[in-house]
Order: sequence, then structure tokens, then C-alpha cells
Amino acid sequence: MPPALVCCLLIVYYLDNREKWGWGMDFDRAYDAVLTKWPQKPLGVDLTGRFGSTHVNVCGPENSTPLILFSGGGATSTVWFDNVAALSKSRRVFAVDTMGDAGRSVPNGNPMKSADDLIEWMESIVEYTGAEAVDVIGHSYGAMIALAFSLRRPERVGKLVLLDPNSSFSGMKAGYLLRALPLLLKPSRAGRRRLLEWETGELSIDSDWLSLAEAGASELPRPDLVVPRRPSVEDLSALDVEVLVVLAQDGRVHDAEAVSKSVRTTVPAARIEVLEDASHHSIPMVPADALNRVLVDFLEG
Repeated sequence: MPPALVCCLLIVYYLDNREKWGWGMDFDRAYDAVLTKWPQKPLGVDLTGRFGSTHVNVCGPENSTPLILFSGGGATSTVWFDNVAALSKSRRVFAVDTMGDAGRSVPNGNPMKSADDLIEWMESIVEYTGAEAVDVIGHSYGAMIALAFSLRRPERVGKLVLLDPNSSFSGMKAGYLLRALPLLLKPSRAGRRRLLEWETGELSIDSDWLSLAEAGASELPRPDLVVPRRPSVEDLSALDVEVLVVLAQDGRVHDAEAVSKSVRTTVPAARIEVLEDASHHSIPMVPADALNRVLVDFLEG
């Protein structure tokens, strides 16, 4: 039996039996707990497409410019709870649970196997907004998706924000990769928390979100994520959208100074901001106020 078919059957079996066996119920409770931190209850929308059902949390003025939010791996769309109030004042916000990652999107259609599939999936979300072009904010893995889409579909992107983008302008630190590898090989609650607590250091991270991140690491079956290839210097030099790159000064995933230097070299028109008292995994929650000021200034400028 083809591996892709086996994966789909396992997911269907999981969805049919989750209540009977209690699988994922801790995740659902944790997801809802973080969602209550949003300043207003978002409209939960499930978009059915070729790759499955994509869950999007929507809020903000209906007739305003759409703003799509892509979170980091395992963070889910709920992670923007301290940002949506500022962002949704003048934007219709669409916070996405990435297909194949922790969240409420269900990959029960054709498996995504390539960057082309990933671009097609994101374009379906842009189509749902009803706009020709949208603004996009992506963090970590979400930044990789947002950048890949902007390189391939620049006419559909107005302003692009990349929050501490890993494997986009420079490589990741060996120390981080060594700590993350066991979690990739054998996901677990304890492993997820250890990695997050080590990377964020003394920064105070919301406990409910940490519980959600733990549950997502261990309870939900997921296929392999499609990871966009790191863009070439030539690709980055041809990026034709207005770009803001926000880097975490204390992040342990990569060297903020090296990333900043690469951005200046390859995308000289890009705006670069470095956040103090911020780590890769603390964003976008900490420091929310400073980050919100930078984001609103860029989007409204």
C-alpha cells in the first residue's frame, strides 16, 4: 500500500475515533483556552480544498485590506493573541493553521509533496479573502512559506513581514539543530517544553500556550511538512514586494547579525528591525507591544 494512502487512512481513523479514545482532546482544550485570550472571538472558517480542510481564524473589519498570518511550526494560529487587537484595527486578519502542522487544519485530501503544492495551497487562502493582493506576516516556518509565496506570486502580495525567518537568508546554528533533532525524531511533550524553555531563556512565555505547544507535539498525527528550499541569492535579489524583516536579538536559532547582513546584501530595500528581549520562540508573544508598534508602523506607513 502506498505510504501516502496509509497516512490518509491513519488520519481518517484518528478523526473517527478521537472522542472514543480521547486522542487530541487535551489539544482541543488547550487550543480553546488560548483562543479565549483573543480580544474578540474570531470567526472560525474551514476552507475545503484539494489538500484537505484549512482552518482559519478571522477577525477585523470586513471591507479592509486582508492580512494573512502564518505562525511558526507547532505554534498554531492561536499564538497571535497579543497581536490581533493592534493588527485588526485596520486589517481583516486571517490567522491560518498550517496544513499538516499542529492545529485544526485537516490534511485529508491529496498529500502536499512539493513547494508547488504549498504555493497552490496558500493561493487558495488568498483567493478566499476575495482580494487581488494581501499583506502577509509569517514567523519562523510560516516566514519560509510567506517568502516562498512572495517569490513565486509577487503580484498577490502587498506588504511582506518576516519574523525571525530561519533558513531563508542564512543557516541555523548547530547548537539549536542538535537540541531540536531528538524532538523531530521522536516528538514528545517533555521534549517540546525543554526546547522552548531553553531557547526562550528567562523570557516569560504564556503558560496556556506552552501547554498547547506540548499537546500539539505529542498528540496529533501529521504527515511530513513541505519545507521550502532556501532561496538563492539571485531569487532574493529579485524579490519584488515591500519587505520588513524583524529579528530576535536573543534568539538561539540563528545569528541575528548574520541574517541582517544577508538581508542587506540580497534585499537592500528591505526594512530591518531587531527586537530586544526577544527570542525566536518568544515571538510574536514576547515582546508583543514592541512588535506591534513595528508591525503597525510598517503596514500603515
